[in-house]
Amino acid sequence: MIAHLSRTERQWAAVLAGLLALLGLTMAVAARQGPMAVHGFMALALGAGLFIAVASVLEKPQANPGRLQQYYDDPTKVGIVLSMIWGLFAMGVGLWVAALMVWPDATFGQAWMSYGRIRPVHTTGVIFAFGGNALIATSFHVMQRTSRTRLADQLSPWFVLVGYNLFLVWAVTGYMMGVTQSKEYAEPEWYADLWLVVVWVAYLVLYLRTLARRAEPHIYVANWYYLAFIVVVAVLHIVNGFALPVSFAGAKSYPAFSGVQDAMVQWWYGHNAVAFFMTSGFLGMLYYYLPVRSQRPIYSYRLSILSFWGITFFYLWVGSHHLHYTALPHWVQTLGMTFSIMLLVPSWASAGNAIATLNGAWGRVRDDATLRFMFVAAVFYGLSTFEGSFMAIRPVNALSHYTDWTVGHVHSGALGWLAMVTFGAFYSTVPLIWGRKAMYSARLIEWHFWLALAGLLTYVFSLWNAGITQGLMWRTYNAAGTLNYSFIESIDAMRPYYIARFLGGVLFLAGICVGAVNIWLTVRGVRGEAPDRPFALQGAE
Repeated sequence: MIAHLSRTERQWAAVLAGLLALLGLTMAVAARQGPMAVHGFMALALGAGLFIAVASVLEKPQANPGRLQQYYDDPTKVGIVLSMIWGLFAMGVGLWVAALMVWPDATFGQAWMSYGRIRPVHTTGVIFAFGGNALIATSFHVMQRTSRTRLADQLSPWFVLVGYNLFLVWAVTGYMMGVTQSKEYAEPEWYADLWLVVVWVAYLVLYLRTLARRAEPHIYVANWYYLAFIVVVAVLHIVNGFALPVSFAGAKSYPAFSGVQDAMVQWWYGHNAVAFFMTSGFLGMLYYYLPVRSQRPIYSYRLSILSFWGITFFYLWVGSHHLHYTALPHWVQTLGMTFSIMLLVPSWASAGNAIATLNGAWGRVRDDATLRFMFVAAVFYGLSTFEGSFMAIRPVNALSHYTDWTVGHVHSGALGWLAMVTFGAFYSTVPLIWGRKAMYSARLIEWHFWLALAGLLTYVFSLWNAGITQGLMWRTYNAAGTLNYSFIESIDAMRPYYIARFLGGVLFLAGICVGAVNIWLTVRGVRGEAPDRPFALQGAE
């Protein structure tokens, strides 16, 4: 892959690798010991390894110039592989976390195995590692096809992929060493946050440069969603990440905000991370791969645009619904609740638009498990957004908050929406970019679909029941006016649901294992020429 770079790009790659090694060395020397030193040595090793790899081909002849008339899919291939590796790891850790709820002694007395450390490994791994690599990989693929042009250069996508995954490794290893800001979905410390800003700006610049050189005058709606994901996540990350390091030679920092202001900024970030990372980006994925796979145009292109602006505007106001019954001013809580209810309109517009697109193609949905993944994703997107709006209503929130209902809601979105649409997109893309006629085994896709669906339903139904049971037990009073159940009694009542949750996780993990094997066998199959390499009009256009 390095040999495909131009000579100038190889030179710049060597420079960037050297700078990364220098950054790592500086971190390691400044910190001397502790997590920051470990992360510095990681960056040093990665930078040195990349420098050696690039230097070994620096003077080799340039690749065939004809490649510039083809789409550049190597970064997409690597992104898909990384996404599946992270998915296996993160869902395996998630199963471990679920097991701790049933067998709390499964930490084996090790601090790094404790619930508080491996739980953010799971959330970061599923959302940002599995989901983030999937978004980056598919955005490169979709952007080129809908713009009928090649990526603006061959070096930037590698910087984005390598830099982003270095951030992820820093994050998850940091959690295991006890390094965290203790902010939901924003746990990594200040130096990792700064590194991500650099990577994310490079990603945005690459996307804009590629769109600027498009051969297709119209910017297809999927690119709107991907751009919203990139731009808004950058703003959220920077603002929520304002922090003052205790020392530039150490990992610890303190946030710039405090008290209720810190809580508000955190949940403005937290819910919009759900909005623009887990929603906008994956809607971009859905709006490309669903019509391509179903061989039908989007039911209403106008509705997709209206939904885009509705989601982009309404979502920015809803974070305060996480802070009902807190010190946050009552009017701010009410504002978040109101916009959460209004958000149901553009959210269901996209879900309905996707399902209506399949009208007349139900035979394909029945016969094609890949398309069925995307159909189930659209259904769960609609269910999850309805549930989110419903749970934002203050009296409902009084029952649901701090219970496992919220955990069930998050997993119905993460597994039912995020993972399902990702699997559908991967099964659509892998044979195309690796030059295969189809996936290695349609039967394995069927197995993956039914294992994933069974695991998903088992998981979320058990936690919905657990959460509602918890909420009702916590607010039940006896004739004397005191609580009828102790907290320990409510924990005991959860055990059957937690066992069901664990079994659901086993099924879902088994499904992604089947999917990973199928993708691996497809990649290893008989090679051919990918059918869409020339800059030709595609089905989604």
